[in-house]
Amino acid sequence: MTPSPADAQLFEVAPPPTPVERLLHLADQYTQHNDALDLLLRATAQPAPDAHAPSAQRLAADTQSGIKAIQGERLYESVELTETVMRLKQLTFLASASADLSTGMARELTALAPEAAVSCAMTLASETRRRRWATAPAPDDRLNTVHRTALAEIACGHVVSSSSLGREFTRSREPKVLMSTLRSLETKGLAERTARSAPAAYIGGPPLDRVRLTSAGITALASVIDAPPARPSTAPGTTPRPLPAAAQAATRSR
Repeated sequence: MTPSPADAQLFEVAPPPTPVERLLHLADQYTQHNDALDLLLRATAQPAPDAHAPSAQRLAADTQSGIKAIQGERLYESVELTETVMRLKQLTFLASASADLSTGMARELTALAPEAAVSCAMTLASETRRRRWATAPAPDDRLNTVHRTALAEIACGHVVSSSSLGREFTRSREPKVLMSTLRSLETKGLAERTARSAPAAYIGGPPLDRVRLTSAGITALASVIDAPPARPSTAPGTTPRPLPAAAQAATRSR
């Protein structure tokens, strides 16, 4: 008996995340972990010595799962791919080791993990697209250069938001992610804010709102993360905004 189209839709399952998407999600997990450690370190009460251990152990396991997902792709070996796997193995070791350390020392070990995971995602996306061009994801045409840059900065854990006197604003590294850009990404369903989840900008200040990629935002960034940015039309005397540092490093390595 042939199922009707309506019955067939009941069994539709979203495709599993690609290895690149898994690494971008991993970067977000490390950012959340680091934020939680920062809040523990600034809490009035002294945190339990092993309060961070379960989270660190989960990160180590998830990073190891990311490595297995890459190896499951059976891509031809290359220097870039080998180094990507090596960096992820280093992250696994650092996350695992941090579980046995004090909160402060553990925070130092995973401090650069979000950027490292995003850099690995960029390299993996480039290698995958170069070897499997026919099956590479189609770039999301909703994203201009500013959007791409903002998504990459958010993925690296560089963007928070707050408000004062009724005015919302963002805090980020260079290149800056403006509030107007964040609102545009939120309207497209690509970014969201987690209230009071990031450390304060100054001692005694209120926690900030961490800006994170949604599942759709991760998928969108994965589709363009290795693609050269479209050159925006610039007025005479103006300069295009630079790519994030992680993106520049990935571009130089190719």
